Amino acid sequence: MAYGCIHSRSYPLSTWSKNKVQGNEVAFSLGYGFSICRTPNVKCSQKLGEQSLSSSRAVEKKPVKKSGKNEHHLWKKRDSAGSGQKALNLVRIVSQLPSEKETVYGALDKWVAWETEFPLIAAAKALRILRKRSQWLRVIQVAKWMLSKGQGATMGTYDTLLLAFDMDNRVDEAESLWNMVLHTHNRSISKRLFSRMISLFDHHSMPEKIIETWRSYVSDQMKTQSGK
Repeated sequence: MAYGCIHSRSYPLSTWSKNKVQGNEVAFSLGYGFSICRTPNVKCSQKLGEQSLSSSRAVEKKPVKKSGKNEHHLWKKRDSAGSGQKALNLVRIVSQLPSEKETVYGALDKWVAWETEFPLIAAAKALRILRKRSQWLRVIQVAKWMLSKGQGATMGTYDTLLLAFDMDNRVDEAESLWNMVLHTHNRSISKRLFSRMISLFDHHSMPEKIIETWRSYVSDQMKTQSGK
């Protein structure tokens, strides 16, 4: 008959089997295996406990796969690739058109005709491409078209449009847009936008407007800090 061993005493294997569950529970609750055997003949019991403990730790350390994040990440990659191609297509379309507003707006309407949702990401990317290429007239046309559709009314779009107005010497249109932003977003105007307007007025030698814009900025900051 096979024998197990604990504390240098030999017991029948059947006795060991009866106490097996209780012994395992004690060993795992203390965080270690059967290390109380003192004779060479019981190394099997000690190894068994160590293997069980190491297996338990391996299960605990096994990283949990977060499928949700991976799926979202892959979706963003696909969307990013698709919107990039749409943006390049938009840039190609407007770059080949004459300057008339009606012609450009008509082509842009066709660009979104089969879209179930407005391709805002693609349009924003197209604006960035046109801006890098210094195609200021096209920047103005695309940005105005977006705003006419109720899309892209963000500080980033306003900043790009103000820069285009500045570079295309459209100071009156820049002031008109700026006043609209002041009245519509009187408590959430970015510092960057104030800086853009000060730069525009400085570029066109309008010191009074610089002072006026600075005062508006100080007033906006005071409102933000007071929460009123």
